[in-house]
Amino acid sequence: MNDPASYEPAKVWKWEAQNGGAFANINRPISGATSETKLPVGKHPLQLYSLATPNGVKVTVMLEELLALGHSGAEYDAYVINIRDGDQFGSGFVDINPNSKIPALMDHSTSPPTRIFESGAILLYLAEKFGALLPSDPANRAECLSWLFWQMGSAPYLGGGFGHFYAYAPHKIEYCIDRFTMETKRQLDVLDRRLADNKFMCGDEYTIADIAIWPWYGVLTTNALYGAAEFLDAQTYKNVVRWTKEIAARDAVKRGRMVNRINGPLEEQLHERHDAGDFDTKTQDKVEGAKD
Repeated sequence: MNDPASYEPAKVWKWEAQNGGAFANINRPISGATSETKLPVGKHPLQLYSLATPNGVKVTVMLEELLALGHSGAEYDAYVINIRDGDQFGSGFVDINPNSKIPALMDHSTSPPTRIFESGAILLYLAEKFGALLPSDPANRAECLSWLFWQMGSAPYLGGGFGHFYAYAPHKIEYCIDRFTMETKRQLDVLDRRLADNKFMCGDEYTIADIAIWPWYGVLTTNALYGAAEFLDAQTYKNVVRWTKEIAARDAVKRGRMVNRINGPLEEQLHERHDAGDFDTKTQDKVEGAKD
């Protein structure tokens, strides 16, 4: 391994605002709002403010799965929070999530309205609210929650660790990439061993554990996350690949991936979602075509 340039940490760290790399313009070591902004509120009780990142996709897939199961109360309005533009630091969003991270959800069916932030908390809240996608048997429920929280604790190594240093950092640092690649592959092996004897993460039942894990680790194997599938030799995790394909084929998953998406093929982008019919009439290819 190449020797890195010598670096001696200062006694007290000081923030250099423009330190390079993706998202450098919005990263900062303090919290709170930087602008006064009021969030829109649509017609449904559930109001989602998000972006189609892996964490955002968890919630839109969950809502679409609930609707597919016949839970009409899961109808929702979804608005884009463009994190590259710093929308997450607007006062309206910070009121819902003081941590300024997507996704964030408001449930206006309660009095007063209930705010929920952190994607895992949102999945659990919705599963309990509608009595779906969470096992009722105590042992199976415990297994499901264990895998849900496994994902919440593991993904920072994948996204903030591997993804950052492999795809976003201003310089390729061998030690950092090696360190987080090792951990990412270990996690893929954990999943592969679990899925060797289980159709889904909790046996034969599709649950919020699958919905939480798939947008990160499943999508990673398809090369759609960080363009790193070959580097990670992801196809060797055959059980993860099988599970990934099976979940990707679900209609609710296909719809959920489109909501709040602002990149990729125009026909797969539904910037805002207010009604199930929007998938047929308001994808970005149709919106831009109407302007011509």
